[in-house]
Amino acid sequence: MNPPSQSAPLQWLANPHAGQPGDCPALKRLKPQAVTRVARQFHRQLDGYRMSPLKSLPGLSAMLGVGGIWVKDESERLRLNSFKVLGGSFALYQFLRKRLGIRDRELTVSELKSDAVRRQLGDICFATATDGNHGRGVAWAAMELGFDCVVYVHERTSRPRIRAIEEYGARVKVIAGTYDDAVRQVMRDAETHGWQIISDTSWAGYEDIPCWVMQGYTTLMAEVQEQLAAQGIVRPTHVLVQAGVGALAASVIGYYQGLFGADRPVTAVVEPDKAACLFKSARQGDGRPHSVGGTLDTIMAGLACGDPSPLAWEILDRHADVFLSCPDFVAAKGMRVYGMPLAGDPLIVSGESGAVTLGALMFAAECPGLASLKQALKLDAQSQVLLINTEGNTDPELFRRVVWEGGNPVPPDFRHPTG
Repeated sequence: MNPPSQSAPLQWLANPHAGQPGDCPALKRLKPQAVTRVARQFHRQLDGYRMSPLKSLPGLSAMLGVGGIWVKDESERLRLNSFKVLGGSFALYQFLRKRLGIRDRELTVSELKSDAVRRQLGDICFATATDGNHGRGVAWAAMELGFDCVVYVHERTSRPRIRAIEEYGARVKVIAGTYDDAVRQVMRDAETHGWQIISDTSWAGYEDIPCWVMQGYTTLMAEVQEQLAAQGIVRPTHVLVQAGVGALAASVIGYYQGLFGADRPVTAVVEPDKAACLFKSARQGDGRPHSVGGTLDTIMAGLACGDPSPLAWEILDRHADVFLSCPDFVAAKGMRVYGMPLAGDPLIVSGESGAVTLGALMFAAECPGLASLKQALKLDAQSQVLLINTEGNTDPELFRRVVWEGGNPVPPDFRHPTG
């Protein structure tokens, strides 16, 4: 680990558990045979489905001295501005299939929407807690399949994010405290009212649905591999992936571990420093997930989670190479660079949580105080780096404050020498 330092814009630590021999039960659970094919087959039936684009940044790659930067742009996913719908919708599908008692075949979306199946299923209200994007994805999926939905948000959730959830017919309830408080409250209320929770975080006795959410995210990775293959690239050499409770990070890293084993990409998990529960868990080094407290006050709202998902943590503890903890200005820089690209690079609209991995990559590649991180990641002229823009402009007021008005500026000591 590199200790907190004024000479570096972020903290990092290498994971000593990565690559150690032995089984990882959570990874086996995530990746049963053919699950990615099943998830993608389901998603292809959704109205408006198409692959989100994989965009290349050759100008920035040359500037940073790497072979390529590839950005999976989830701001264009099903008009929902985020990847989260992939997980929520697949979890609903798997829950309904199990409720119907169908184990020998897959269901079509048309069947799920049919009057006969709806009568058999009866009335169901799906519930979840969210910082915004997951709730919107669950609300959209519930509406598409004809079910009620209630979504719990915490008191710092912005009005644009709440309105985006309400647009898909969900009732939104605002809870005092943090995202983790909203999770605990919806657990209590769902038991009282008989709601079915669709959560991307796990807890004791609740693991099937979070696993289905993570499996739904593998559609994204299958698309990436198809798109890279079209460019003559077998796999990325590096993947930087952002994390809140860790579900996406575990899905991405688990996918590549399952596909390539020891030849998988070098992986880094990126978190806000004010909500770095996975970073803390890795620093503790005892193999168990650890929570962080406080207000979790970061501009990266989608990553403001204090309690790791135990299911996700098991995968990350065994297979993530590096953990990064980033202040807000790292994400803000990423937003501005995406929005004002070098000549020849595409413009990408990225929200705070979507852009933090780009900011982290730039500092890792260029900052003298992070030379040891660059070496640990083995970043060089042959590197093909995959990033995921997990969200677009989901909070317009905050987006304008950062991109238009220069909010959360990079401190002078860490600015680019040409800046």
